[in-house]
Amino acid sequence: MSLTTFTETEQQALEEKWTLPRFVYFPVGTAALAILALDLPWPNDHWAWQALWVSLVTYSMFCWTSCFHETVHQTLCGSRAISIWLGRILGTLMFVPYTAYRESHIRHHAYLNKPADWELWPYSDPNTSLRFRRVFVWFDLIVGVFMSPAIYSRLYFHPDSPITNPETRKTLRREYIGMILVWASIIGGVIYAGRVHTFLMAWVLPHYLAGVVQSVRKFTEHLGMKDYDPMLGTRTVIGDNWLTRFCTYLNFDIFVHGPHHRHPRVSHDRLIEKMNDYMSVNPTKEYPVFATYWQAICHMIPSMFKNPGVGMNLGAPEPKKEKSSEVNNFVADVTREVLADADVDPMHLSS
Repeated sequence: MSLTTFTETEQQALEEKWTLPRFVYFPVGTAALAILALDLPWPNDHWAWQALWVSLVTYSMFCWTSCFHETVHQTLCGSRAISIWLGRILGTLMFVPYTAYRESHIRHHAYLNKPADWELWPYSDPNTSLRFRRVFVWFDLIVGVFMSPAIYSRLYFHPDSPITNPETRKTLRREYIGMILVWASIIGGVIYAGRVHTFLMAWVLPHYLAGVVQSVRKFTEHLGMKDYDPMLGTRTVIGDNWLTRFCTYLNFDIFVHGPHHRHPRVSHDRLIEKMNDYMSVNPTKEYPVFATYWQAICHMIPSMFKNPGVGMNLGAPEPKKEKSSEVNNFVADVTREVLADADVDPMHLSS
C-alpha cells in the first residue's frame, strides 16, 4: 500500500489543525443508533421520533464517508497510522476496502474526468453509451450503497486494472477477505440473536439512505462537468449561510472541491483560503462556485436526465499525454505535476 509523502510545510499544517471538534456528529449519531438498536421508545414510540433517529444516524453515516475520504488522503490528522487504521475500519463497514478506495482515488485526482478516472466510471468512459449511462445513474442514486462498492471493485477484478503491483493486489485480496469474514460474523450474530428487524431499522435503513446522500454528493461535485482542469471540472460550494458552513465543517470541507482536486495533499481547513486566492488572482474567471449546496444540486440535476457524463462524454477533446504517465500517489499540485498544459486553463498555468 502506498503512503502519502508530505512536505514539511504540509505535515506541519496537518499537525496544527484541530480535527476532533469536527466529529461532533459522532456522539449524536451514536446516541440515535443506540435508541434504535436497543428499542428504546424515547421520548415515545411515535413514528416521527423514529424518523428523527433514523435521520440522525443517516447523516452521521454520511459524515463518516467524508471522514473515510480524508483517511485515504492520509490528511485526517498529523498521524498517518490513525488515518490508515480508521480508514480500514470504515472501509470494512462500507463494503469498500481501504486500498481499493485509495488506489482509485489517487487516479481520480490525477485523471479527473478522463477515461482513466475509474472512480467516475461509467460517466468518464467514452465507450459507454448514453442509454447505458441514463439507466445506470438511477441505479447509482437509488442503490448507491451497493453500486459504489461495485464501482470500486472494478479496480481489482477488471482484467484491464491499472493495479498490477503484486503487493498491492495481495493487500486488496486480504482486505476483501477480511471484509467478508467481518460481515459474515455480524450477520450471523444478528440472526442468532433474533435481532434482524432491529438491525434493519438501526443499521441497514440508515446505511442505505446514507448511500443515497453520498451518491447525490458525488453527482453534485462531478456530473455534467466537462473540463480536465480541476478548478473548472468540479463544482465547489463555499457557504454563505450557517447551515452550509456547518455541514461543510462536519464533512471536512470536502464541498470545497475544486482546490481539493488540484491540491490533494493540502489540509482541508486551508481549502477555502485556496479558493479565495484563485478567485482573487483571476477575478474575471467564472469558477463553478456556489453559495449553497442546493444551488450546486440544481446546477447538476439536468445532467442526470440529459447526459449523465463527464469529460469526453460531454464533448471534451481526447486528453493529451500527461506530464507523468503513471501516477501512483497523491501529488502536491495536479495541474503542475500531472496535466498536460493543453488540458489546463491558461489562467492556471501561472497560478
